[in-house]
Amino acid sequence: MPELPEVETVTNEIRPYVLGHRVEDVKVTWPGTVKGNSAEEFIGGLKGQKIADVHRRGKFIVWELSNGKRLLTHLKMTGALIAQEADIEPPPYNRVEITFENGLKVYFRDPRKFGRMRVVDHDTAFDELGPEPLEPEFTAEILESILKKRKSPIKPTLLDQTLIAGIGNMYADEALFEAKIHPLRAANSLTPAEYRKLHKAIRHVLTTAIESKGASIANYVRPGGELGHAHFAFKVAHRRGEKCPRCGGALERIVVRGRGTYLCPHCQPSPGENTTNTTNTTNIQ
Repeated sequence: MPELPEVETVTNEIRPYVLGHRVEDVKVTWPGTVKGNSAEEFIGGLKGQKIADVHRRGKFIVWELSNGKRLLTHLKMTGALIAQEADIEPPPYNRVEITFENGLKVYFRDPRKFGRMRVVDHDTAFDELGPEPLEPEFTAEILESILKKRKSPIKPTLLDQTLIAGIGNMYADEALFEAKIHPLRAANSLTPAEYRKLHKAIRHVLTTAIESKGASIANYVRPGGELGHAHFAFKVAHRRGEKCPRCGGALERIVVRGRGTYLCPHCQPSPGENTTNTTNTTNIQ
């Protein structure tokens, strides 16, 4: 599933294609992609508008429109924005097609149909999202203040978009490994030093993945069709059974609150135990 680094990459790479260009036509080939608008409202809100800016908020790609509204795009599990000339065959699984006055087309390709697009008012789009983990204002003290209030396991707490925006499953695993914290640790149980280590790890893992253009584990592709290569640097995510790069032990996969979770049982000790048993309240799959 595209997470913050993938969404940031798509945002940065789609921007030069569309910035300053006017939407000439819109086709919705699968109405379920449009959320919060009827297909007619969605098309009417886009046609004739110039793209004033494109930026990211959490896992959303935000298109600022010349009428003061926003087009929000959430890629979900398998969504992708593909930019190409009009005379090229459209990509498969195309759900929305946006044509610009210069002849360029942007397609929302989504095999699983989980992705969403909608046109919203400018001021009400992100009321429920937490702070951005890469902004200067997101300090170790802010992270500690957020987590200290939660008794839930640290892994799903990091995935809660109302607390911190953009962190997803893969990069939570990578950050927790880097900080040597077990994903089942209670969020409020960390020491001040551990909060600082986790803050540093989150920022390092996300920044490095953006530099590598995101991770193409499954369906993620960039607007020009290229793959990202951040997954080649993963230490634990999607590496069950491989050797831990830190201690050489076998990496494991457990399930935490329904999410596949990768870790090293030696480097990330199970909470309340001094053994390598990490099953605790989860099921190994």
